[in-house]
Amino acid sequence: MASHIRDMTAGRPLPLLLRFALPLMLGNMFQQLYTVVDTMVVGQALGVNALAALGASDWLNWMVLGAVQGLTQGFSILMAQEFGARRQESLRTAVGNAVTLSAISAVLLTTVSLLAARPLLVLLQTPAEILHDSLTYLYIMYGAIPVVFTYNLLASTLRSLGDSRTPLLAMIVASFLNIGLDLLFVLVFHWGIAGAAFATVLAQVAASGFCFAQLRRIPLLRLQKHHFRLQGPVAKRLLVLGSPMGLQNAVIAVGGIIVQSVVNGFGVLFIAGYTATNKLFGLLEIAASSYGYGMTTYVGQNLGAGRIERIRAGMKAALGLAAVTSLIIAAAMLVFGRDILSLFISGTPQEVARTLDIAYYYLALMAVCLPVLYLLHVLRASIQGMGNTVLPMASGAAEFVMRVAGAPLLPLWLGEVGIFYTEVAAWFGANLILIPSWIAVLRRAQPFVSQQELTDGGESPLREKS
Repeated sequence: MASHIRDMTAGRPLPLLLRFALPLMLGNMFQQLYTVVDTMVVGQALGVNALAALGASDWLNWMVLGAVQGLTQGFSILMAQEFGARRQESLRTAVGNAVTLSAISAVLLTTVSLLAARPLLVLLQTPAEILHDSLTYLYIMYGAIPVVFTYNLLASTLRSLGDSRTPLLAMIVASFLNIGLDLLFVLVFHWGIAGAAFATVLAQVAASGFCFAQLRRIPLLRLQKHHFRLQGPVAKRLLVLGSPMGLQNAVIAVGGIIVQSVVNGFGVLFIAGYTATNKLFGLLEIAASSYGYGMTTYVGQNLGAGRIERIRAGMKAALGLAAVTSLIIAAAMLVFGRDILSLFISGTPQEVARTLDIAYYYLALMAVCLPVLYLLHVLRASIQGMGNTVLPMASGAAEFVMRVAGAPLLPLWLGEVGIFYTEVAAWFGANLILIPSWIAVLRRAQPFVSQQELTDGGESPLREKS
């Protein structure tokens, strides 16, 4: 078995989570690096309008990306449970069926997204001067949805086996390639915002290839043709786990799209400032999402192994890590945030000053409330690892309600900056659902029983020999 695979059913939870999460953090940092470079190149080389065009398409792009990430992460929950229970054949079947379902989903989602891109941008009242660039960016990103599916499924599969190192290395490769291609396509070839999009797509192709090469070296995942044939109970279980997570992310994104439509009415400079901070948002939640992925794998494997007490211990460790990390990052953003934001913005002195004031106000607000976001990530991921993806979807619905209700109302009371408070209000709303949900799910927790065990009348051992 490949050395990067990690059994999280034994050992102290805190070191296990740290060893798993640190490579993910580094990988996310590199991923954010090329996202930030995209934004810097666009903002500095192409101007405020191009930066605003990127921002106007952000939530629409995230709606699709979030759906893909949620679906594939949901698939990985079953993989983690089967791996924790040492059911190798069931694991292979889960992986093969996940590949088939992902391929079907990629075709459907690509078709729908390409057809809906222009109507959605028009519906969001995207300013005429940035509509063409926003549409160009979306067409390229939507056309690459199969690539996005491929990378996310491969990375999720590796993480379900406790391998967070390979996705890190893949992101390092992708980041440096993306930065180089950004500079080449935008500054040398003068392809504009399309160049930034093509650079991102090609970087994801490279990351997918890297993960695939590693997966092929894992004997445990040597699949045969019959593993890819959809098996009713397995495919249903995968969809039950993945669909609510994909829908949850899509619903959250729709709330963001509605907020974006309000932001679009405040003018190009406001859109640019809002976009600059949103690009830094990924840096704020790097550790949060990493701890979340760690807890999904940790909880899933330990549920499969029937070790409920280890799940409780893991939650305590994760909450401590989340609290300390969020406070450190928040302090750094409050101190250095304005200087970092200035790297994204160009234009006349008046344009730069106005845009920077808008961006830093938003950044400072999110930094102060960052512990709330970190709590959200840990709780949601842990509940998902327990095999319950419906309650996290309900928390996504709560985020949606807070954004949709706050977007038109808060600016009336607080002025333009009121739109920023809808984001942190959404975090609080989600936690109101997640905190009691975690308590209830943990109280009802039972060791994971696979479909194969049910078929065999419960005679299969919970943990087979590897």
